[in-house]
Amino acid sequence: MKDNECIYITINHLDDFMPVMNLKVGDILILKKEPDNIYDDEAIAVYTKENYKCGYVANSVNSVARGTYSAGRVYNSFKDTCDCSVSFIFNDFFTLIAKLKE
Repeated sequence: MKDNECIYITINHLDDFMPVMNLKVGDILILKKEPDNIYDDEAIAVYTKENYKCGYVANSVNSVARGTYSAGRVYNSFKDTCDCSVSFIFNDFFTLIAKLKE
């Protein structure tokens, strides 16, 4: 990752955790590493500011939107948590694109 580069991520599985109709462009979300996740060693869960889990950073070639980073690519760019802001919402609100905070 280059200095001053905007880093966008795909967040999916929103429908598994909560109704996402409340999320809107500009909302701040919190990324939290899940090192003990049994499905993915680089899992990054996504939480609302109210600490509700609402999804995961995509980490599969089939789920990462073109032009965005996977969980594996951003995993080592922060310690345990990181903020991001919602940039785009699509696919009937079940997937979104967010920008990592610098």
